[in-house]
Amino acid sequence: VQLQASGGGLVQAGGSLRLSCAASGRTDSNYVMGWFRQAPGKEREFVACIGWRSGMRSYADSVKDRFTISRVNARNTIYLQMNSLKPEDTAVYSCAARLGADMSDNLYEYAYWGQGTQVTVSS
Repeated sequence: VQLQASGGGLVQAGGSLRLSCAASGRTDSNYVMGWFRQAPGKEREFVACIGWRSGMRSYADSVKDRFTISRVNARNTIYLQMNSLKPEDTAVYSCAARLGADMSDNLYEYAYWGQGTQVTVSS
């Protein structure tokens, strides 16, 4: 599976951005797709994930009620709608995929990764 992320940018605090991640290759298998982020000097952390077939969702506490993960199966694409952005959301955001149906916030369980997209939130 190849993943291509896009949609990052610069936004003021309180603003919104939507990230996209397009999947290609073995998209007929069942996957869990996730978003992770890495801020400067910090470890990569889980943001959200979604079951490709089930549509089940899981979020990190820090983004719950502000971010929404969704998918459009016909486009092999997932989205991360980010609202009420805060300066602490500034990071490189990456999408990832793991085979199977089990939801996971563990980045080491994701075998496929796209390139990151920078999100910068100014105060």
